[in-house]
Amino acid sequence: MLTASRARLTRLSPLQTQDAMRRGAVLVDIRPAAQRAAHGEIPGALIIERNVLEWRLDPRSDARLSFTHYDLDVIVTCQEGYTSSLAAAALQDLGLLRATDLAGGFAAWQSAGLPTS
Repeated sequence: MLTASRARLTRLSPLQTQDAMRRGAVLVDIRPAAQRAAHGEIPGALIIERNVLEWRLDPRSDARLSFTHYDLDVIVTCQEGYTSSLAAAALQDLGLLRATDLAGGFAAWQSAGLPTS
């Protein structure tokens, strides 16, 4: 399942993710609160835990966030880049065809020396 999901994505490195965010892409952190508290957060990332991701970003959902649309550039991150690949593929299934993920997740971002809080 992971291999099939990743085959559909153009996964981004931490530096590519940072550049995409500067251009207006939305970085979504799907990690649970305990994991964010233990490891830190990426400044500017939107927190949407995995269990509510689809209904918050599905443009057809009554519970969608106001900025959600089919052309949204969305990058999903988790701790190490596994769950985020599956989540990004699920967003593509909803029609968000630009959805992808941060390869290596938060751990790769942190290892790259990029800002955390």
